[in-house]
Amino acid sequence: METRRCYSRAGLALVLLVMTVTAGAQVTVTGPIAGTPLLDLGKFDLKALGYVTEEFFLSGKATSFKRVGRLTEDGNWQVEHAATAPFTTRMVVVRPADPGKFNGAVAVEWLNVSGGTDLAADWDAMHREIVRDGFAYVGVSVQKVGVEGGPSLTPNTVPIKKVDPARYGRLSHPGDPFAYDIYSQAGRAVRGSGGAKVLGPLVAKRLLATGDSQSAAFLTTYVNAVDPSAKVYDGYLIHSRFADAASIEGASRLEGPSDMPATVKLRARLRVPVITVITETDLIGIDLAGFHLAGFSNVVQADTNRLRTWEIAGAAHVDTYILGATSIDSGSAPVAKLAAAYAPTDTDLGVKLAKLMNSAPQHHYVVMTALWNLDRWVRDGQEPPKAPRLKTLAGDKPGAPPHLVLDANGDAEGGISTPWVDVPTARLSGIGNSPGNLGSLVGVTEPFDQVLLGKLYPGGRTEYLKKFNRSLELAIKAGFILPADAADIKALAAAMYPGSK
Repeated sequence: METRRCYSRAGLALVLLVMTVTAGAQVTVTGPIAGTPLLDLGKFDLKALGYVTEEFFLSGKATSFKRVGRLTEDGNWQVEHAATAPFTTRMVVVRPADPGKFNGAVAVEWLNVSGGTDLAADWDAMHREIVRDGFAYVGVSVQKVGVEGGPSLTPNTVPIKKVDPARYGRLSHPGDPFAYDIYSQAGRAVRGSGGAKVLGPLVAKRLLATGDSQSAAFLTTYVNAVDPSAKVYDGYLIHSRFADAASIEGASRLEGPSDMPATVKLRARLRVPVITVITETDLIGIDLAGFHLAGFSNVVQADTNRLRTWEIAGAAHVDTYILGATSIDSGSAPVAKLAAAYAPTDTDLGVKLAKLMNSAPQHHYVVMTALWNLDRWVRDGQEPPKAPRLKTLAGDKPGAPPHLVLDANGDAEGGISTPWVDVPTARLSGIGNSPGNLGSLVGVTEPFDQVLLGKLYPGGRTEYLKKFNRSLELAIKAGFILPADAADIKALAAAMYPGSK
């Protein structure tokens, strides 16, 4: 899929006349902007899948917040309005072309900027479910780094405004203290406030906020500090967060010590449903870019009638699906090609890793299931299943991170257990790789040798697939894998068994 196209300033000025609608008293929506948005949504043709991709600009005044009293670790925070500033940002909309196929729900992603530009990390993880079930999707450039540039894990990455100044030169972001209100205003525009037609002929019935990694930290702060008064979103999918939360006043960990508590729970009284999806990496914590991110194990909360926490055994913060397979996973890609894209590798983004990175498919299948469950929870009030937590042991000394409890094959015990861990052909982990930032995030795959495979599956591939399919049935019955994914998963298992061709 083409991700960049340039236009003359005169041509862009004509484009901006297409639609300008005031959404309430705060934000003006302009578009759709002609041409292709600068956002990687994969190499497949969304039009052929029955989806329209459009881009809109949002302009208005945003409000920042300041804390009232101390921000405590329990997340029960109070904030008040601080300052206002003008802004112009963008939203990328992916919606069903046929209104009859729209399920009424919109996943609104807080785009991730850890890499120095906008990344649709949750689209990458969940697009198969989005397209299959008729969701609409909106990716919002909420943070300054993605628009204007700033501190990131890859300092040489160019933000969208500099990559394509002809298209994005008019964008202006006042800074991350204003990001929370920008996200609220984006949601109101998607809902159609003031007559905005961001979704074309579609009418949003449910807004589901999503965010991965750094964006999950911002959503944690949004839920604790902004959601109680903003009341824009109907549910939250907080994906792969550590124990911290983003600064309400805009300070970046990459620029110095955080002004926030090192560990933050979600507020006790949640207004709407929240599902938090956690990998082994997130649970244990990592050293990243010169500072330590405490693991989610420090902020574990009991499930309630408004909260579910799903911890995935054998999953890493980043894996070969997110770094490769997602880009070709249209729903009709040849199984052999998809299996090859999943294959573990020790090299990516120019970095040579000490070990093969995590290649477990279960991460994105469970996240898709979480999205489906969140929508049903909001729509019908039917609560998702409760998941067992990953088993851990205390660290070797005070302050040390916990250890995962491992089974005889070296895989984690507890958590959401899928066939790739129940019926393994490799040790899969979210921790233990190196060097650098990439190594800390991508986990490990350690393939079993033929001797161990022979002990586990004396009947070879046939016995393996029989056990795998039985485990898959249990995972589906438990509610952590969608039945619609069963056929693909079985085909992948057959193609990925060691020695299969």
